[in-house]
Amino acid sequence: MTAFIPSIVIAGQLRREYLLPPEGHPLIDVPGGNLAYAASGARLWGDAPGLLTRVGEDYPREWLRQFEQAGFDTQGIKILPVPLDLRTFISYTDSTSAQHTNPASHFLRLGLPFPKTLLGYQPLQEQTPSITRQNPDSPNLLDIPVLYKQAKAVHLAPLDYASHAQLAPAFHQAGATIITIEPCTGYMNGNFLANLRSLLQGVTAFLPAEEDLRSLFWGRTDDLWQMAAELGSFGAEIIVIKRGARGQFVYEHASRRKWEIPAYPAQLADPTHAGAVFCGGFLAGYAASLDPVQAVLRGNVAASLAIEGSGAFYALGALPGLAEARLNFLAELVKEI
Repeated sequence: MTAFIPSIVIAGQLRREYLLPPEGHPLIDVPGGNLAYAASGARLWGDAPGLLTRVGEDYPREWLRQFEQAGFDTQGIKILPVPLDLRTFISYTDSTSAQHTNPASHFLRLGLPFPKTLLGYQPLQEQTPSITRQNPDSPNLLDIPVLYKQAKAVHLAPLDYASHAQLAPAFHQAGATIITIEPCTGYMNGNFLANLRSLLQGVTAFLPAEEDLRSLFWGRTDDLWQMAAELGSFGAEIIVIKRGARGQFVYEHASRRKWEIPAYPAQLADPTHAGAVFCGGFLAGYAASLDPVQAVLRGNVAASLAIEGSGAFYALGALPGLAEARLNFLAELVKEI
């Protein structure tokens, strides 16, 4: 059998999620994390993404088979010889406000039995962002399979700064022509602005959420387009500002062109990891078209499908032709600034 060489690779985190969504049934101990959702966003448009991450020896093997059945390549999932606590709790008090602490109180509030597998859960403690420290579940250079180094398009989902700073140039040197990064909230503050000058060299697209971008430039400017232009001057070809229900701002540095794209008017059921789904769809769209607007449209549509239900694979169950219909509808609403 010929070894599979994915054209797209996505690096990020896998999690064991306990999700109490705004609508619908709870999901208890299910595969999640930004990597799973970003991969679904890419897979929606036909690409079979390779997954690059680390999990512990206690990670359910049947979930790896689920990833393969969904059309993901799993040779880049490194299984460490030790357990890793990858549990994540997410509960919504309204349609967009996610809570990650005191899970027992949320199960009690909803009249649900508390799952025994969540006993002893402690949310990840945010550490002071570091230029050099990598998290134990972040993939490193030695984890990259040889075949993944032949990928032409790579997305780095939110990881610690040190991992992004190592992986981006490594894939660039290996020959990847498209590299996109969704930053981690932890390093999106003014203390790291100078470090982004090196991180964004050779990067195709940088995809921050609006609130993270404002945090990065706090006290400097309130103008989102000015922020995008400065990040473009650092080396990123395209800046996409994710604005949630308000859609996206897109800035292309070489041409100085700017676009505003509204969010597709989907029926919101669960916004969990919608930004990750968007980024996966963007990567697949850009790899196919080399057009930032077409890429954003595909990310936008992927996210619209994902938020109408729950779980990492929900968007992949969309009716045939629905994604394309939404794409055509949304394309008419693009506004160049």
